[in-house]
Formats: sequence, structure tokens, C-alpha cells
Amino acid sequence: MLLPPITGEEPVRDQRSSGMPDTVYLTDRIEVTRPIPAPSSAIFDILRSPAGHVAIDASGMLQDFTGEPAEKVGDTFVIHMDRESLNDFPLGKYDVTVHIIIFELNKEIAWNLGPDIPFPHFYGYRLESSGNGVTDVTSYYDWSKVTGDIKERFPIVPASALRATLGILERTVRKSL
Repeated sequence: MLLPPITGEEPVRDQRSSGMPDTVYLTDRIEVTRPIPAPSSAIFDILRSPAGHVAIDASGMLQDFTGEPAEKVGDTFVIHMDRESLNDFPLGKYDVTVHIIIFELNKEIAWNLGPDIPFPHFYGYRLESSGNGVTDVTSYYDWSKVTGDIKERFPIVPASALRATLGILERTVRKSL
């Protein structure tokens, strides 16, 4: 069950039968969690790769890439985008440079779009082993540092797209095992 975004500081959690949070809404952040039956190393290999970003994207915006998989904080790669997939703002086709801001091998990766994009928002994934070869993967999206009138346009990517991306991630990692 989806719960509406809240304006307070306390998160609202949608509990699944396992007791694990599915979706967490904070004032300016969304987190969606899904258990994926794969080792964290196999999942992380997809998440650190520009090809992986394009392969698992549920928004339809990520079209292609240039660059190599991230190895550390500070690494970058380019994603070729098509905003027409969202049909919300007429940007058409454009490129963004992904700047890795968190890189903890097989545990967490996060990125922003660097200084060229004046709206400081970031995306990431946390991976936690839950035993029996299952990894709980949390996809998060944070726009808490965005200010001014543009903040009304956030979130750009809804929780449903984060959730769908995790489903595609599961399918993708299963095919690679």
C-alpha cells in the first residue's frame, strides 16, 4: 500500500508481511526496499556500472551511456537522457554526468549530477544481506537541498519508478548469475 508523502520529520513506513519497510516517505526523500535473491556483490556490479543504470531504469529517461563502471568516490560517467519519457518538462534529449558521492563496495553507492546541474538532488542504493543469499536493496532519492520555486517540481522520479527499477534490477541480476 502506498502512503502519501508527509511533511513532518517522522517517516511513514509501509510494512509488508515480512516486517521490512517497503516505502519510506520523508519530507524530501523517498526510500523503497526490496529483497533480491542474489549476493550483494552481483547487485553492486550492476549498480556501479553505467550500462547497469540504463538497463534497470524504469523511468524510461536513461537511454545510453558513455564511460566505465565506478571504482571510487569521485568517479564519473555520462548518461544520455530523454526527458520526453516523463512528458513533464520539455528538455528533450540531453546528457548528465553522474558523480559518485558514496562508494562502499557491495554496501552502498550514491551519486548526484555534479555542479553543472543547479538542483542539488541525489540518488543511491544501500545493500544489506538478510541471509540465505538474499540482499535487501534500498533505492533512495533525496532532494532535501533543493530550494526555491523549482522545489515544487520534486520529486521528479516517483516512488513507483524506484520500486519498478528494483524489480528490473532483480530480473537483471538473476539473468547475470
